[in-house]
Amino acid sequence: MIAAFGKIPDSLIAAVGRFSIAAVFWKSGQTKIEGLAIDLINGEFHLGWPHLSASALALFQTEYKLPLIPPEAAAFMAASAEHIFPILLLLGLATRFSALALLGMTMIIEIFVYPDAYPTHGVWATVLLVLIARGPGKLSLDHWLACRFRASL
Repeated sequence: MIAAFGKIPDSLIAAVGRFSIAAVFWKSGQTKIEGLAIDLINGEFHLGWPHLSASALALFQTEYKLPLIPPEAAAFMAASAEHIFPILLLLGLATRFSALALLGMTMIIEIFVYPDAYPTHGVWATVLLVLIARGPGKLSLDHWLACRFRASL
């Protein structure tokens, strides 16, 4: 049984990790914006120009208050990061950088916003650290680009 588990491909683990952690951050980002709604699992799809919701700004003024960063900037940065980096993770493009950015965001959330949520944030950090350490796997644009550039050299 142990030998069989050892044969689980790293690329499969990376793909599941990329999809799972991207979904966590994407769904969180979707709660912060209006004008764009994409949830393929629940069948919600509305294209439009995204903008920060009033409720997100209110959260950053009260519950998500960060030191040194104005609430308006923090809300915009969080909503942007929660949309850009999950897309990159799903594509497997700039995977290590995207995972590092989301790990930094996870650390900020844990330290300044929800310090008692360490069990959840620990799981997120673990997935992100695996992606940083091991990369996106073969089912990624990073892998395809690396093979393509290696072949052209």
